[in-house]
Formats: sequence, structure tokens, C-alpha cells
Amino acid sequence: MLFRQFLLVGAGGALGSMARYGVSFVMSKFLQETYKFGATFTINIIGSLIIGILFGLTARHPAMKEGSYLFLASGFCGGFTTFSSFALENVKLMNGGQSFLAFAYIGLSVVVGLVLCRLGIWLVHV
Repeated sequence: MLFRQFLLVGAGGALGSMARYGVSFVMSKFLQETYKFGATFTINIIGSLIIGILFGLTARHPAMKEGSYLFLASGFCGGFTTFSSFALENVKLMNGGQSFLAFAYIGLSVVVGLVLCRLGIWLVHV
């Protein structure tokens, strides 16, 4: 049973990581060099929305299989969101003398992420 749970989280994480790379790759083609962090921001807010929807579905449908939740929330969302990259990008901005931009990025990521997570929960309960 525990091994199955680890496999579900790992498989979801692999797909989430590949999706993160794909979004970053596509967005890098459209963003100027100074705004490359936009891909991480986009991934983090999309991940917040997805995990909010999953949480809302689980609350609404308690019979939702644990395996599905492990695969999607812990696995996919865990592999897709990129807060370690987020932290490093902000440190780089601060080290580069762009502290205002770093703090704006941090604030927007947190506020928009929380709002979209709540929106995901609300969407399921409509």
C-alpha cells in the first residue's frame, strides 16, 4: 500500500516536472531576458489554482480516491510548482540591486496564488 502511494506521487511528480519545463520553455520564447521569472510566476499561480480545485473536489466528494489526490495534488502539483526556483530568482534579483522588483514579485506571487487557490475551491462549490 505504501509503495503504491509512493509510486503515485512519483508518477504525478514526473508529469508535473515535465509540464513545468514545457511551460517554462514555451514562455521563454515570448519573454524578454529580464522577465524570465514570469514563467515561474505563471506556473506558481496555475499550480495554486489546480491545488485549490483538487482540495475543493475532495471536500465536496469525500469518496474521491486517495490515489487520485496523491497523484494530482502531492505528485503533479508538487512537481509542477517551483518555489525553490522562485526563491533563487528573488535572491538573484536582490543581489542584482533589484530589491523592489523582487519584493513586488514575492507579494504578487503570494497574493495572486492565495486568491486563485480560493477561486479554485469556489469554482467547485458553485
